[in-house]
Amino acid sequence: MVAAAIVGCVLLIRSVRPRKPLSLTGVVLTDDSDPRKQTPIGNAEITATAHAGRTAAVSSDVSGLFHLPLPVASRRETWAVSVRHPGYQPIELTVTDSSQLLVVRMLSSAAPTALQKSTETVIANARIRYSGKANTTTNIGSVAETFEVANAGNVACGGVPPCSPDNRWKATVGSYSVDAGQGNELRSIRLSCIAGPCPFTHIEKEDLSQNGRTLNVSVLDWSATATFLLEAEVSQTRINDVVRQSYPAIFGSTMSFTLPSGSEGPSIEAELNGNDIVFPLGPDLILSWATCSVKPSTEQGNLYRCELKAGYRFK
Repeated sequence: MVAAAIVGCVLLIRSVRPRKPLSLTGVVLTDDSDPRKQTPIGNAEITATAHAGRTAAVSSDVSGLFHLPLPVASRRETWAVSVRHPGYQPIELTVTDSSQLLVVRMLSSAAPTALQKSTETVIANARIRYSGKANTTTNIGSVAETFEVANAGNVACGGVPPCSPDNRWKATVGSYSVDAGQGNELRSIRLSCIAGPCPFTHIEKEDLSQNGRTLNVSVLDWSATATFLLEAEVSQTRINDVVRQSYPAIFGSTMSFTLPSGSEGPSIEAELNGNDIVFPLGPDLILSWATCSVKPSTEQGNLYRCELKAGYRFK
């Protein structure tokens, strides 16, 4: 009896365990036979209606992506899904498995234009200009300094360090430091023995600070006085604003390009009916000849997409 009661409790607990929320995931694209022209459609309205009358709605983002939470208990429930956008023909779908990814392709609802290419405004030779931060390193000088390590040769060490590597002769450890100055760093460091019994010397340490500004060296000498030459290049690194230029990808009436995170002042340079003009995008991405959107990303850069308005074409 006790065992049966325990089993019953376990079954009851399992029966009331909350089910994982379900959602419908998909993307809305422009319908075109050329995959390169199947561009995302943002702000499309996606509505799902169950046979029981329950509804759910959501809008696609700038990449066409949507996640539509479904207030149902079973993935196998049938949903009538409608997709609407003012510039495209409506789509009606029947979804029986919410776990599948939906790819919705919409046809433009615009009437065929009567304009001939000769009367359209031509956008040609489009380039993207923006500014960003860049580290610029400049060589501003050099270091060439000598120092001596004084010692008397052929003096027995007697077990009192410092000694020669074989512990026979009394040695001296000479130290020397160089400071490149505030905001500077030492590069291409060379330390050489140039006079005296150089074969009886050894460089013990070359310690460069983490920012590269200061260098401390130590030299072991177990014979007569030796002279060393310390050389290095002095460099300075500054953060500067650099204007950069890139070229967009153009397919049909859509222009796409990415800019690094942190880039500033994006603008489009293009020839408008033969005249070279700069079009600043600004924070609202407003252009007289195109509708633009951006999908921010800290890892891959910001993705911009511009769709030409009626009466314009790319060359």
